[in-house]
Amino acid sequence: MSYVDGFVAAVPTENKDQYINHAKIAAIVFKEHGALNIVENWEDDVPEGKITSFPLAVKKQADEAVVFSWIVWPSKEVRDTAWQKVMEDPRMDPNENPMPFDGKRLIYGGFNTVLDV
Repeated sequence: MSYVDGFVAAVPTENKDQYINHAKIAAIVFKEHGALNIVENWEDDVPEGKITSFPLAVKKQADEAVVFSWIVWPSKEVRDTAWQKVMEDPRMDPNENPMPFDGKRLIYGGFNTVLDV
């Protein structure tokens, strides 16, 4: 089964185009290093919860939108090998391709796929 890296972030709404450009560059790099699929999603119907929710998890501000993204890899081994190369790629240098959001509020993790239908 495949391996998935998942991400949730709060992005200033005024940075939407910048975020999309950043994501396009990153997607090229990830694909070159073995990613099968990269999906980026901009909030549309994301309710504010009282105990848990996407907005609460990323401490979303009034002028921000929640982004929900994932990268599908053929395996954890491919991902682990690729990740180091991705981080060393000059196109991922924060001075050249800065993250248009507060990375301290980014939630991410790696997941083993248990069902894919």
